[in-house]
Amino acid sequence: MAEYFRKIVDSKAFQYFIVGVILAAGVIVGLETYPALMQTSGDLLHLLDHIVLYIFVAEILIKIGAKGSKPWEYFNDGWNVFDFIIVAVCFMPIGGAYIAVLRLARILRVFRLVSALPKLQILVGALLKSIPSMSYVGILLFLLFYIYAVIGTFMFGQNDPIHFGSLQVTMMTLFKTITLEGWIDFMNIQVYGSNVYGYENFPDTFRVPSAHPFAAPVYFVSFILLGTMIMLNLFIGVIISGMEETNKEEEIKELARIREELKNITVEEEINLIAEDLNKINENLKLLKNRINTTTRA
Repeated sequence: MAEYFRKIVDSKAFQYFIVGVILAAGVIVGLETYPALMQTSGDLLHLLDHIVLYIFVAEILIKIGAKGSKPWEYFNDGWNVFDFIIVAVCFMPIGGAYIAVLRLARILRVFRLVSALPKLQILVGALLKSIPSMSYVGILLFLLFYIYAVIGTFMFGQNDPIHFGSLQVTMMTLFKTITLEGWIDFMNIQVYGSNVYGYENFPDTFRVPSAHPFAAPVYFVSFILLGTMIMLNLFIGVIISGMEETNKEEEIKELARIREELKNITVEEEINLIAEDLNKINENLKLLKNRINTTTRA
């Protein structure tokens, strides 16, 4: 029986079916955000949501059944634990003030797409592995923000109090700058002075206008180069490094799984596998000969 369940779990049709159901669950939750649609088709959407939930329950039972006499091994995989918790929460009698928990669990079911697609698992695993290294890059980025915020507050605080009036305001302005949103306006206020540019709608704001035609471009351009070009590339490099490590680990796990399967194969089964491989090689040779003959005739 366990072998039968294992074949179902490993089949592409089952995996594609589960992916389709997960996507359908996400669409159903999204449709429930439209009040007009809930008034006309609310009962149908609730029915479809219950069907999806019971399909997820059946999936968990099949996967547990695939473990045979060791059903607890299902929980050795972190993604299986995540799936189980999300489905279990949906069955809890939650209401009133805690209804938001149930809604959150229902929308998190869409995140089960990660557990259904191995490639996404590798990507998420790489991101999680990158967190320790990314924290150091984050500290370096914070130091860059802090240094430039202090300099900007001293240099431009009196001329542009709206954007550089205090340390925390300056850091928020630098955050907008690093996203490349409106940084030209921030720079022009400092280049031409707030009496010429940027404060037409704030004439009563107390300020001491001053122009910085050379210092302002150096300040903003150097910050963008360091923050956007270098720091963000460091983040990307750390994530790519994490993906390479995760890919290597997945390859090692796959080799270990194949070795474990080969230990349990009988001599007769091994002969059959070799025969299948030989048949495939013969078919490929025939195709290659046909291509060669076709090319020669042409």
